[in-house]
Amino acid sequence: MTFATGDRLPPRWIIHLPTTLTSLDEVTALAVALRDSLGHLSVLDFGETTLSEEDAQFLRTRVFCDAKLDGTGRCRRPDAHGGPCAAMIDSTLWKSGCPQHTDTPTSAKAW
Repeated sequence: MTFATGDRLPPRWIIHLPTTLTSLDEVTALAVALRDSLGHLSVLDFGETTLSEEDAQFLRTRVFCDAKLDGTGRCRRPDAHGGPCAAMIDSTLWKSGCPQHTDTPTSAKAW
């Protein structure tokens, strides 16, 4: 769909999907599994996935790096990963969650 100059694009919608999981490692593993199983759907933008505690939704933790790559899409590695970005990764190489995760507020990004 094209829009005339000055027209605004329609807003994108966000699905807020609460879970019964109680740790960042577990919910990160779920986000990776959802990306791996549903990543073929072009209507989902897993690169922008963030996680938050139920009662602290203003503090969000990014899951994926999502940096633009030269002609090969976006980085699928964890946010704040070491080494170069990569378009394809083996999700089994992920620990149960983000490798940089600690249980301190410094691992969360305020939005």
